[in-house]
Amino acid sequence: MTFCKRVASLLGLMGVLAAGNSGAWAIDVNLSSDEAHKALEIGRVPMENANSPEDVKRVLQQASLATRVGADPEKEPCGASAVLRTKRYRLEAFGRQEAAESKKRKTDVRMPEEFIQKVMDMPNMEMDVQLCGDDEYFAEGAVIELQQGSKRIKPIDTGKAERGRKNEGNGPAFRSRFTAIFAYEQFDSTASSEFVVNLQDGKEIRIPADFSKVK
Repeated sequence: MTFCKRVASLLGLMGVLAAGNSGAWAIDVNLSSDEAHKALEIGRVPMENANSPEDVKRVLQQASLATRVGADPEKEPCGASAVLRTKRYRLEAFGRQEAAESKKRKTDVRMPEEFIQKVMDMPNMEMDVQLCGDDEYFAEGAVIELQQGSKRIKPIDTGKAERGRKNEGNGPAFRSRFTAIFAYEQFDSTASSEFVVNLQDGKEIRIPADFSKVK
């Protein structure tokens, strides 16, 4: 599959779901063309400079930390957290893909303008929620909402939780993840917020989210 077809396929998937590193003060919902291209560059350059599998791993870990809310996995391996796939996150990811394809082909590969515009026009934010529990099906049927003061925002779609994978070390025995999608128009992208997850066993898990630190 060619680079453009892979990008088109990913954008198509995100379109079905729809039916960061700057100095801004909150999640950037409305990006200019210049800002979008800058985000691509921010993602591309570190990957261009990654010369080993370890370097690539560090680049990808840093990318996820930039838009992660909740527990820091380096300090709390089993703490509840979520990676917010914002517009900048998507564009930086495509920048990393540009770098990887450029190295592979030994020529500069750049994302077509129409794909950049599709990312800029996305109405929704996807998030990847990561939790730990005591059995492999603990996250099955999890319900999530975004709380902003007295406002309660439901996702427009929630993915099926993965079957729990065994944890190493102390703490809960299993870790799982699921995705949820929230419409930008339904929440305040500048507000300090909290994602609340309710599990079938009645357990409630809260993930604080300071959107001023996420782009």
